Amino acid sequence: MYMNNGKSLIIMVDDNLANLRIGKNILAKKYTVATAPSAEKLFNLLENNIPDLILLDVDMPVIDGYEAIKILKSKHKTKDIPVIFLTARTESDAEITALSLGAIDFISKPIQPALLLKRIEVHLLVEEQRKTMAQQAADLKYFNDNLQKMVDEKTQNILQLQNALLKTMAELVEYRDDITGRHIERTQHGIRILIEKIISSGVYSEETKGWNVEVLVQSCQLHDVGKIFISDSILRKPGRLNADEYEDMKVHTHVGKQIVEKVELLAIESEFLKYAKIFAASHHEWWDGNGYPHKLKGTDIPLLGRIMAVADVYDALVSVRPYKNSYTHEEAVKIIKEGSGTQFDPVLVNIFLEVADQFKE
Repeated sequence: MYMNNGKSLIIMVDDNLANLRIGKNILAKKYTVATAPSAEKLFNLLENNIPDLILLDVDMPVIDGYEAIKILKSKHKTKDIPVIFLTARTESDAEITALSLGAIDFISKPIQPALLLKRIEVHLLVEEQRKTMAQQAADLKYFNDNLQKMVDEKTQNILQLQNALLKTMAELVEYRDDITGRHIERTQHGIRILIEKIISSGVYSEETKGWNVEVLVQSCQLHDVGKIFISDSILRKPGRLNADEYEDMKVHTHVGKQIVEKVELLAIESEFLKYAKIFAASHHEWWDGNGYPHKLKGTDIPLLGRIMAVADVYDALVSVRPYKNSYTHEEAVKIIKEGSGTQFDPVLVNIFLEVADQFKE
C-alpha cells in the first residue's frame, strides 16, 4: 500500500518499461507514482490502493487498455477513478472510443512533459471540484428550507464551485487550442451584448422569458469544450483542414454535449448545464440547414445556438488564425450581414447590427 504523503497518487500502466521510467521521472516531483507493466498488475495494485488518476496505455498484450477500462468502470470500487489514455495511436476514432468507454482524456505519444503535467493538474482539479460539489449537494439535501440562511450560504458555495468548474474546463480547452487566444472570454462579452439587446428589444420574448443573463454568460464558456477530444494534429494544424479533418473537427459539438451531460448527472441544480449543453451542441447549425451536427433549420435551431453562432463567427473573423489574417471590424460586420438568412437568423443579424459598435469596443 502506498502511504498518504499529501501528494496525489497516480498509477501509470504501460507494457513498455522505458515508457514507465520516463513517465515516472516526469511525474515524481509532484505526485506519488506507482507503475504497472500490465492491466493484471494494475488490478493487483487496486486491491489495496485507490489512486487519484490512472494513466493507461491502449496497446497491451492479454488485456488491452480498452478492455481494462471496461473492467474498471464495471466495479463500484474503481468506476469513479479518472482514466487518461496514453497511446501512439493517431486515428480520430480511437479518441471517440476512449471517450465512449469513460476516459476523461486521450494523450498521444511521444509524451510531452509539460502538456502531460498540465492536463493531469487540470483533471485532478476538476475531479476535486466534482467531489466537493457532490458533498455540497448532499449537505443541501440534509438541511431543510427552514434554515434559510444556511441554505443561502450553501447555494452560494455551489454557484462559486460551478463557476470554478466552468472556468477550469474552459481553460483546458484554450490550453489545447491555444491558437484562438482569449476566444472564450471575448465570446462571453459578445453573448452578453446580444442577449441584453434581445431582451430589451422584446424580440423572441417567449423564448427569453425567465432567462438569467449571468448564468447564460457563464454557461457559454463551454461551447467548445468538446475540442478536448480533438487530436492535436487537427486542433493545432498550421493551415486549413482537409475534408476528412473537417469531418473529425465536427465531432466536437456532439462530444461537448456528452461532456456536459456527464457533469449534469452530478448536479442538483443544473440550469447552467442545461444552457451549456445547448451552446455546445448547436452553435455550428446554420439558419438554412447547412450546418452541423444535425442540419437543423430556422427556428428548429435553439435560440441560444443561433445567438452563439453570431458571437462565435464574429470573433473568429476578427482574430488571426494559422490559415488567415484577421478581418477588420467593418469587414466582419459585412460578412455577418451577408450571412443573414443563410448562416444566421435574420432577426439576430439585425440585433447584431444595432450593437456592432459594442463588439468593436
